[in-house]
Amino acid sequence: MAALVELSNPVRLQEKEAHLFDLLQKMGRVIVAFSGGTDSAYLGWAAHHVLGSNALAMTADSASFPASHKRDAEDFIRRYAMQHEYVETYEFDNPDYVRNDANRCFHCKDELFTRLEEVGRGRGFEHIIYGVNLDDLGDYRPGQNAASQHKVEAPLADARLTKAEIRELSRLHNLPTWDRPASACLSSRIPYGTAVTIENVKTVETGEEHLSALGFRQFRVRFHGEVVRIEIAREELEKALTLEMAGKLTAIFKALGFKYVTLDLEGYRQGSLNEVLNLKK
Repeated sequence: MAALVELSNPVRLQEKEAHLFDLLQKMGRVIVAFSGGTDSAYLGWAAHHVLGSNALAMTADSASFPASHKRDAEDFIRRYAMQHEYVETYEFDNPDYVRNDANRCFHCKDELFTRLEEVGRGRGFEHIIYGVNLDDLGDYRPGQNAASQHKVEAPLADARLTKAEIRELSRLHNLPTWDRPASACLSSRIPYGTAVTIENVKTVETGEEHLSALGFRQFRVRFHGEVVRIEIAREELEKALTLEMAGKLTAIFKALGFKYVTLDLEGYRQGSLNEVLNLKK
């Protein structure tokens, strides 16, 4: 379960949410880039709450978007009767994306925002918004550069909402996503410099479905060619570090084509593949 930091000023939190609602109200008609994760779910819910049918949540129909996330997103949409559509994206046709350098996320978001712009122009939606929060602004996220170029707006960050505050507001509104583990597209499991293909992201997806079936909640399957590196949240590592579980993991991942199966003893950490980048360049 995601931990909430202690929020010392609930009045200030409600003021931030009121500011968010005001920002959305002034936009009039919006397309919400919707993945169904904690941030985009709260943003989509807020836009629907304020704007009703003038808010359209749109989800990328892409091989890099896990089927389990798709199911969760659809459950959320049905629960709140939100306007929602899929938009097909073609990032795997772009050699700059497939090459998988440090700007891969830029090319992914550039493709998504291009498709959302096409919908917006054709149907009179004046704004495209996405779920970047205040904490995200200090991280290495090339997708934010794509958002800037496409003039995609980030009302959560504009309202000065942090990740912990979004989780708390989601909890207060009984959104089922309030404690959802951090998520990212399947391509983020492939190390920079290794080509991203539909085949290898589907291999990762199948592996992660098996981990979920074993009862793990926060994890990543990192694809390193013949080697798979499995990250399990530190609070769940004890369960993973048994001979019985080692046998299960070995059987699962060798059946997927890996020759070597490894468990990362540092545990799960978000963006671990960024550790090899020299971000000062």
